[in-house]
Order: sequence, then structure tokens, then C-alpha cells
Amino acid sequence: MRYLSTRGQVRGIPFKQAVMMGLAEDGGLLLPESIPQLTAADLAEFPALPYPELAYRILAKFIDDIPAGDLKSLINRSYANFTHPQITPVVRQGDVYILELFHGPTLAFKDVALQLLGNLFEYLLAETGEHMNILGATSGDTGSAAIYGVRGKRGINIFILHPHGKVSKVQELQMTTVTDPNVYNLAIRGTFDDGQRIVKEIFGDLEFKKRFALGAVNSINWARVLAQVVYYVYAWGQVQTATGCQEVTFSVPTGNFGDIFAGFVAKRMGVPIRRLILATNANNILARFVNAGDYSIGEVHPTLSPSMDIQVASNFERYLYYLYGEDSGKICRAFAEFGKTGRLEFSAKERREIGNTFAAHDVDDAAILEEIGSFHAATGYVLDPHTAVGVRAAHALPCDDAPVICLATAHPAKFPEAVHRAIGRDPLRPPSLAGLEERPRRCETIEAATAAIQAFVEQHAL
Repeated sequence: MRYLSTRGQVRGIPFKQAVMMGLAEDGGLLLPESIPQLTAADLAEFPALPYPELAYRILAKFIDDIPAGDLKSLINRSYANFTHPQITPVVRQGDVYILELFHGPTLAFKDVALQLLGNLFEYLLAETGEHMNILGATSGDTGSAAIYGVRGKRGINIFILHPHGKVSKVQELQMTTVTDPNVYNLAIRGTFDDGQRIVKEIFGDLEFKKRFALGAVNSINWARVLAQVVYYVYAWGQVQTATGCQEVTFSVPTGNFGDIFAGFVAKRMGVPIRRLILATNANNILARFVNAGDYSIGEVHPTLSPSMDIQVASNFERYLYYLYGEDSGKICRAFAEFGKTGRLEFSAKERREIGNTFAAHDVDDAAILEEIGSFHAATGYVLDPHTAVGVRAAHALPCDDAPVICLATAHPAKFPEAVHRAIGRDPLRPPSLAGLEERPRRCETIEAATAAIQAFVEQHAL
């Protein structure tokens, strides 16, 4: 299996090089040259496999330059510290299925990918004797998951940007209370989009990237997306076994298009997914794209679901590559125009294709609180605000007779203020959050400027 860039100037590279490159050197995003197809035998066998074995079977279709025994060991170590034996269990609640993705060390879906990515980095650096400085931006959950994935690992420093005062208190504490010497938290005076832009600009400075051996943990790194494909296959298998229904629909709360793009990859592989529901909060650029063909930048609005407070979705380019018939030239022209106007236009044919794969719905804060409250009253189950966006969208859109699986992207204890407003009490706090407020903290507040971040990295890099 070889990898290429959406922008056409990088191609033919193996998986290990793709992981270490992160953002392609031509400014595009890396993808496999072809997406492997699941066989009828695969689909018959997969539902009975435990999660780590399924992960190996899926990942091995995309990775041919890591020995099988090593890949299995990396997967097993990555999920050994999850608190549920199924890793990503599926539970029936009311009229939907909930795919619980919050049983990792930071209680968010990002752990599924970033525990694996941290181990991959350590494995690949040990092979070469080299070191790495990881740079990433977070809207809330990626930062802590990335930090927990690489804290204390030899040969790695990590620099994480988060928008100052614009993540939940628990999310902030999960990041800033990790005081390992190789961890640097940077609170930027700006938005997540500012952080994401800074990271892309720094990775686009190829001399700086090479001099400081920069690595990416944001979902611009293909390994992140690949690890998330697995839980779509796993959830489909669990619900197919429970119901006998061959097709399912997924409802995915998303701001950066990474999580739902993993579902798109699973569907292209042949998993029987009828529809992917794209659920957004008030920052609804992606819902507008699906429903009206309007992908245009608006103002970022702070909401009760802060991990989705995003306008420019960094993984969107990967989907456009397929929507545009794998035409790298068209991708380059589209993003050159987007850089000038902040808008992309789509033909009637393209909009029909979008509608054949996705449905979309946006959910404001009032509806989030109402959904958390009504769902709890009906089932006794507590949703976090992001998961509530997905459940609300599933209830708002017709899903025919296919079972609906809603992705629970974070534990409700990460957002106690919103949950308390909705149900009148705080959610139960898991042991991993005990005493969080009393732990020592380490964080730098810094301007949202590329030069300032580069100077900080230069001062503290390995």
C-alpha cells in the first residue's frame, strides 16, 4: 500500500513515511492510493472478532511495512488501558444505539486513535534513533488525548495549542495538569481556527519542519483517520448481530470532518452503511455544505459543545478529493479560490452525490440542553453536549428502517456545567478525574501568531 497527496505532488510513499510526514509536503493531505475492499468473507467474520483483532485485520489492509507481530503488539498496547473490555461498546438506549467512544484515558473518542499514534511514533523513532517535536492544535479533546498518548515517551516533545478560555474547564485541566518534561501546553489568544491555521502554516515551512523534525497529531495525520475506521466496522458488526439488519446509519457529531470521514472510508471499503448523518452545532459550515452546497466561512460562535466550535474543517479536503473524482488539479484550484474568497461552489451533480452519502442537521445550544434532558428522562442515560448534537440530529432526520448508531464522542463528566443545566445535577465523575483541580499545572499563554509559536518551539524543541 502506497500513499499520495490530495494535491498531487507527493505519491508512492509507504505507510511509515506517511505517518511521520503528517501534512503532505505539497500542503495537501495524505490518502491511500486505493481504498481496500472488504470481501463477503470479511463481513461474515468481522462481527465475531474482539476489538483488537478487528483493528489488526482492518489496519493490516492499509499497512504493509510493519511486521504483523509488531503491528499486533502496537494495537494491543494501545488499548490495554481502556476501561471497558470491548474498547468501544455499543449500547441500546431508547430508539438509538450509542457507540461509546469515551473509555480511554482522557474520556474522549480521540483516545482511540491517539493511543495508537503515540505508540506508532515511539516504534518508528526507535527504529531510526531519531527524535520528533509534535505540534498540534485542539478545540478541546485532541490536546489531552495527544498528550496522554506521548507523555513521557523517549525522543518526543509535544506542543499543543488550545484557544485560551474557549475549552471546557475539565478539558483545560486534563491538558495543563500533565507536567511531564516533554509536554508543552500553549493557550493562544484566539480561536481554534487560529491554532489550526498556525499549525498548517508552520508545517508548510518545510525548512522549519525538517530542522525541528515536526510531527502531526491532528487529524491531518492519516493514521488518526485510519484508527477511527475500525470502530465503524465494529459498531456495524455489533448492531448487525443484535438486530439482523444488514445496513445501519451513523449519526456523527463533527466539526473538523475527521470522524465522519473515517465513516466515509468504512462505507467505501464496503461496510453496509446506508447514510452518514453529519451533525453540527451552531457553527454549521458543514451542515450548510450538505444541505445547501454552501461551504463558506462564518464567524465562530462559542457553544456548549466547544470541540465543534470550528469553521474551517481540516479533513474536508480529503472528502473533496473523492467528490472531485480524485482530480488533484481541481483540488489545488478549489483551495486557491477558497483562500481568496472563503467560499467553495458545487455543481448540481456534486450536490446529488453529496446527498447520496450524507444527511445533515445543525443543533443550537437550546436544543442540546433539551435533548440531554429529554433523553435522560426517557432512558436514564446522560449524554455529553457533543453526543447530544448527534442524537438530536438522528431524531430530526428520517432514517427509514435502518438502525441508527450515534457516536458518543466524550464522557458527560467532561462537561458538567452543561449537563447540570439540562438534568439538574452533575454527571457522575469517573476515577480518572478525581482530584483534577488540585493537581499541579503548567501552561503558557501566548499570542495567536505563527512567529510566536515558531519561536517557542525553537526554544524548547529536542
